[in-house]
Amino acid sequence: MRHYLSAALLCCWLFSPFSQAELPPGYRMVLLTENFPPFNMANNGKNFARDPNIQGVSADIVREMFKRAAIDYSLTLRFPWDRIYQQAMHSPNHGLFSTSLSEARKPLFKWVGPIAQYQSVLVGLKDGGPQLDNLEQAKAYRIGAYQSAAVSQHLERLGFKPQNALRDQENIRKLLSGKIDLWATSDPVWRYYAKQEGVSGLETVLSFDSSKLYLALNKDTPDEVVERLQRALDQMKAEGYGSCTKNPELC
Repeated sequence: MRHYLSAALLCCWLFSPFSQAELPPGYRMVLLTENFPPFNMANNGKNFARDPNIQGVSADIVREMFKRAAIDYSLTLRFPWDRIYQQAMHSPNHGLFSTSLSEARKPLFKWVGPIAQYQSVLVGLKDGGPQLDNLEQAKAYRIGAYQSAAVSQHLERLGFKPQNALRDQENIRKLLSGKIDLWATSDPVWRYYAKQEGVSGLETVLSFDSSKLYLALNKDTPDEVVERLQRALDQMKAEGYGSCTKNPELC
């Protein structure tokens, strides 16, 4: 009977979410993010920050994931997005959030998520701006976007040639000055930036794609790390933890 009990306990341990293989001594993930409110952003709005001066619903979820998975990490917010995207893709033990998982990106990273979601939109002026029934009609207009962002990449795959800016806020000024007709961005991100810039008179002209946001990990990341983090996130969701509970509009 003792042997049966021992075997049963061993099986429970092996298949429980708390069973974990050993990682190399001193193993640490380097996490990178950007200003992408309300998901991740610097407390002071600057383009550089280190944990704990980084906030946002995704940042909170990622911190809790790593805590539960018992994996050490550093967290840095930098600019521009293209730079940290390339760094995470080419540097072992690096990760990046919040980013969408497209078919083009899927083989480039290992993925944990989803941690939230957003809606891709075209934003225009309420008074005198273009009115669209479908995305194809938007090809007749000048569109501003954020360089290397998923929204911009999605439009480029569809044959659009957006005017890419290094900062998404630049597109607000271009829109107001008439340099572009539409701003390709995401909701609720654009609303946050408009409020931050003190700008009104903008509206969503067209919603065209919904994307889930993930933590993207360098392909050399050990599978044990990916599995621990995903188990931690799944457990958090089962408990009702995260952006979907506090901010239903993000999920």
